[in-house]
Amino acid sequence: MSSPIVTGLLAYGMSGKLFHAPFLSTNPQFKLKAVVERNQKKMVADYPDIVSYNSVDELLNDPEIELIIVNTPSFTHVDFAKRVLTAGRHVLIEKPVSANAAQVKEVFDLGRKFNRKVMVYQNRRWDSDFLSVKEVIESGRLGRLTEMHIRYDRYKPELAVKPFKEGADIPAAGVRYDLGAHIVDQAIHLFGKPLSFDRVDAIQRDRSENFDYMNLRMVYPGGFIVTLVAALLIPDQLPAFVVHGTLGTFSKHRCDVQEPQLNIPVLPNDPAYGVEPLGCEGKLVTIGIDEEKSIEFITAPKGDYNNIFYAIYHAIRENALYPITEEHVTWQMEMLE
Repeated sequence: MSSPIVTGLLAYGMSGKLFHAPFLSTNPQFKLKAVVERNQKKMVADYPDIVSYNSVDELLNDPEIELIIVNTPSFTHVDFAKRVLTAGRHVLIEKPVSANAAQVKEVFDLGRKFNRKVMVYQNRRWDSDFLSVKEVIESGRLGRLTEMHIRYDRYKPELAVKPFKEGADIPAAGVRYDLGAHIVDQAIHLFGKPLSFDRVDAIQRDRSENFDYMNLRMVYPGGFIVTLVAALLIPDQLPAFVVHGTLGTFSKHRCDVQEPQLNIPVLPNDPAYGVEPLGCEGKLVTIGIDEEKSIEFITAPKGDYNNIFYAIYHAIRENALYPITEEHVTWQMEMLE
């Protein structure tokens, strides 16, 4: 095996603590070396060998680091990604990359200029619930697809503490960039670019300064319609995925356990990691002879964000195609901006 990829984090907030450090530290293909912590030095309590730099410049001046993860507030992603690439490092950028497609192109163009990989972190492609839906669709058991609904619902009547999540004048803020980016990417991953789309945004909570509701409709060939909803005022959450076809319907609640497990923490190399509990099975209703309905409950495959890090390793070490492509990210931005 090639040498591990020496990696640095730009922050150790929630995303660094849950979605990056546990995978980098348990995967022998990576060496987690350093982090930027401007104020409190928190990461050493979890990772005693970590190097904690006071600034991004100090991290960029570390000659050993090959890959830098931009996991800072969304409105800083483009500027930091450009600095990382200009310094000759590969970059992994959390979603959303930016607030518009033009900036996405700038970042990827810069990656080509310096011959460095630009990769975007879309971990929800490896949620157990989404993987279950994908398997059912690809099995053909639903027949020709006619309609699909993907929802990302939360109940958060109070405004976010972090202003970059919902602030009125902050780029890439609001629910469509926060939750919407996940479900748009899932639809693109399944079906590619739609023939057309339209979107409705709304403010539904008291004192909200930015959109907290998104409804995006995507039209595909053959009259297939995909509707995406992201909302923050849903007390009783509906199934996250409902797919209709000429031969059946599949519905699945959002049951992926990876984030709460990582918060315990259950590490990614634990056999129980990513396994949905009993009672979360998806419901498959198919139509048989004489239009008789058959009901089956489908157990989801294991969710595993390790797969995104495997893809990063193969992209850097073997020049393999990274699954979240520039086209995917550009289409996502075109639908969200």
